[in-house]
Amino acid sequence: MRKIKRLRWWIIALICLGTIINYLARNSLGLLAPQLKDVLHFSTQQYSYIVAAFQLAYAFMQPVCGYVIDLIGLKLGFTLFAVLWSVINILHAGASSWGMLAVLRGLLGINEAAAIPSGIKAVGEWFPAREKSVAIGWFNAGTSLGAMLAPPLVLYLAMRHNWQVAFIVTGGLGLVWAALWNLCYFPPQKHPAISQAELDYIEDGQPPLAAAQARPAVKTIVASKVFWGIALPRFLAEPAWQTFSFWIPLYLSSERHMSLQQIAIYAWMPFLAADLGGVLGGYLSPFIARHCKISLVNSRIAGVVLGALCMIGPGCIGLAATPYVAIALFCLGGAAHQMISALLNTLSADLFQRNELGTANGLTGTVSWIGGLSFSLVVGALASRIGYAPLFACLTAFDLLGAAIAFALLRNRSAVNEPATAPALGVAAGK
Repeated sequence: MRKIKRLRWWIIALICLGTIINYLARNSLGLLAPQLKDVLHFSTQQYSYIVAAFQLAYAFMQPVCGYVIDLIGLKLGFTLFAVLWSVINILHAGASSWGMLAVLRGLLGINEAAAIPSGIKAVGEWFPAREKSVAIGWFNAGTSLGAMLAPPLVLYLAMRHNWQVAFIVTGGLGLVWAALWNLCYFPPQKHPAISQAELDYIEDGQPPLAAAQARPAVKTIVASKVFWGIALPRFLAEPAWQTFSFWIPLYLSSERHMSLQQIAIYAWMPFLAADLGGVLGGYLSPFIARHCKISLVNSRIAGVVLGALCMIGPGCIGLAATPYVAIALFCLGGAAHQMISALLNTLSADLFQRNELGTANGLTGTVSWIGGLSFSLVVGALASRIGYAPLFACLTAFDLLGAAIAFALLRNRSAVNEPATAPALGVAAGK
C-alpha cells in the first residue's frame, strides 16, 4: 500500500471529524429546547432533568467506555460506540414527552461517553510527547467545531423541515463516520500506510510498548495525586462548557429576548472562539516550554492558569449592556475553557501509561461530568428565580480554583517519557 506522509495528522483529522459529529448530536437538544418546550410541554426545570439524564449517564460511562476500549482496542471499540450513539440519536425523532426524551438522552450519554477517552488514547498511540498538546488541541477543536456547526445546521433543518429531521440527519452522519473509522483506523504498528521513518519517530518519543501492556489498575489510578491533580480541575472547569452547550440558547431566548433565527445567527460564535482557544492552547504549551525553559508538564499548567484568568470575562456577562456584548464574553469564555480543557487532557496523555490512558481519562471525565451535571441542576433550579448572572459569575471562581489545584498537585512532575531535567515552574523561568 502507498505510504502517506505525516499519517498521524490524518488520523487526528479523522478523530476530529468524529468528535464534530458527536457534538452535533449532543448539542441538537439545547438548540431545539425553546421549540421542544412548547411542542412537548415541559418546564425549564424538567428540561434540566433531561440534560441531567445525559450528563449522569455520560459521567459514569466514561471510565467504562475507556476500559472497554483499552481491552478490545480503539478500532472496534470506537466503531461500536459510534454506531450505537448514532442510532439512539435518530430515535429522538420519535420522542413524545419529556420523560421519553430523558430516557433517550441517557442512552445517548452512555455511548457518546466513548468519544473523549478514545481520542486521548489515539493521541497516546500516535504522537510523541512533544506533539501531544498540539494534537489534542486539534482533536479537542472538534468539540467546539461540532457545537459551532450545530446552530446553523440543526436550526436550518428544524425551520426548513421539522425538529424530527434535525435528529435524524445528525444521527445519520454518525453512522457514515463509524463506517469511515472502521475502514481507515489501525494502530501505528499495524497501519499499512505508515512509513517506517514516521513509525520510528512516534516510538522514539514514547515509553517502550512492552512497558505498557498490563491491564489498567483502576485502584492505582484513583489513588494517585496525578489523577486528582487532573480530575479536580476538570470537575471545576466542566460547568462552564455544560452551561455554554446546553443553556446559551435558553439564556438568549429568555433574558435577551432573541428569536430562533437570531439564535441561529449568533449562538455558534462562542464555539468558533472555543476552536481557536483549544488550538492555541496546544501550540502555547510547547512555546512556553521552549522560551521559558520549563518542562512540558509545567508548560501545560501555565496554560491552564492563563485560561483560568481569561474566564473572568464570562463571569461578567450579567453586566453586559447588550446581547452582543454578552455573546462577545461568551466567546472569550469558550476560548478560555477549551484552552484549559485541551491542556488538562494533554496532562492525562503526559502522565499516564498507554495501557491505562483510556481508563484514566475516562475516570477524570467522570469526575468532570459530575461537576457539569451538578451545576446544570443548579441552573435549572435557580435560573428562573435569580437569573443567570450570578451563575455565570460562579464559573470564573471555579476555574481559578481549579488552576490553583493543578499548580499545587502537578507542578514539576515529569511526563512518563520525559527526563526530569527541566527547570521547576516559577523558579528557572524567573517567576
